[in-house]
Amino acid sequence: MQRHRTRAAVLSTIFMGLGQIYNRQFIKGIMFLVVEAAAVFYFIENLATALWGIVTLGENPSRLVKVKGIAKMVAGDHSIYILIQSLITILMLIIIILAWYLNIKDAYRTGEKRDNGLQANTFKQSVRYILDYKFAQTFLVLPGIGVLFFTIMPIIFMILLAFTNYSAPDHLPPAKLVDWVGFQTFRNLLVLKTWSHTFYGVLTWTIIWAVLSTITTYFGGLLVALLVSQKGIRFKGMWRVILIVPYAVPQLISLLLMRNLFNGQFGPINQYLGYFGMGGLPWLTDPFWAKVTVIIVNMWVGIPVSMLLIMGVLTTNPRDMYEAAEVDGASGYQKFRIVTLPMVLFSTAPTLITQFAGNINNFNAIFLLTGGSPVNGDYQYAGSTDLLVTWLYKLTLDQNKNNMASAIGIIIFIIVASFSLYNYRRTKSFKEEDMIQ
Repeated sequence: MQRHRTRAAVLSTIFMGLGQIYNRQFIKGIMFLVVEAAAVFYFIENLATALWGIVTLGENPSRLVKVKGIAKMVAGDHSIYILIQSLITILMLIIIILAWYLNIKDAYRTGEKRDNGLQANTFKQSVRYILDYKFAQTFLVLPGIGVLFFTIMPIIFMILLAFTNYSAPDHLPPAKLVDWVGFQTFRNLLVLKTWSHTFYGVLTWTIIWAVLSTITTYFGGLLVALLVSQKGIRFKGMWRVILIVPYAVPQLISLLLMRNLFNGQFGPINQYLGYFGMGGLPWLTDPFWAKVTVIIVNMWVGIPVSMLLIMGVLTTNPRDMYEAAEVDGASGYQKFRIVTLPMVLFSTAPTLITQFAGNINNFNAIFLLTGGSPVNGDYQYAGSTDLLVTWLYKLTLDQNKNNMASAIGIIIFIIVASFSLYNYRRTKSFKEEDMIQ
């Protein structure tokens, strides 16, 4: 007999909570009824507007009208507000649909217990069951909703902007409406000469920067860690403290200090070079030297991080492997190449990939040190040292080219995610994960 489970499921399908009431779980049923009643009231007020808004992004722009001979601005539809409100309503609809499904599932399972001759849990028993067995899942509901509305929704909003013409001056709310344009923004960015030249130039420098900054800081940290760890080095604690100072000082202070040190007109570095009869260099004003400068400064800031990480790995390397290599007559370089380097790479490869991804989006190093300068006359709103992320910042806050910035953000995500996933899955630390468990 499946009489109770079928009736309970059908009743819960018709209206949330009816199945629980049928199963004599009155408090739980009333709670579901209240949730659906509130949802119905909310969606009657907002769902139709949300669907209209997500499709049209508004229909009535702001306009000037004359009232008794006096010009007056009448506010129209604000496309961005409409898009945000529509997204909130649609996400709420998804949550309610999920709750509706769980309500049917709960009513069906309780009805199944009754069909098997068992008594349905009381409200107190249900609460006890949640606290004892489902506490983690229940506790994560509120953080999950927070992540949905404060993390996932802004990401979806940013992605949707890339498919609109939301930019100054022709499509900037509230004076103007925003329209859907499909992949037109991506086509302009990748094909249209005025934008594509800047995009490919900045993208090339971004990749070069990410590769060089990752390699220099990682292997620089490896070199320093090996030197400090060598036998015969005295005062190792002091050397560690000295070398970690650049990391201990806030990055904001370090980068602004370096910006003054490398200043071509009154910076101390050029003054020191002048004392030795050497001409100063245009550290921050020449495109080539500006790129060299940001890589050098990034080494200063980033090497201590890699040093700390690698020193921790070196302390865990098995001593017997080095002893076996010495018995076989291996030189110091051979021990490094055969034993040390593979062990370090095995443990730090995921972190190395993370550092590369972080350097692609290393906003602070570029923005605080050069601000993307020097100016490049061939670029559209970008300088010679701008990365994609700093160019995105300028397009958004300085130029109001929000659709173009959103398209760049999507491309950055695709590049970083593809590279990280592909390389992480190819690392030995991923393939041989069970070895360290």
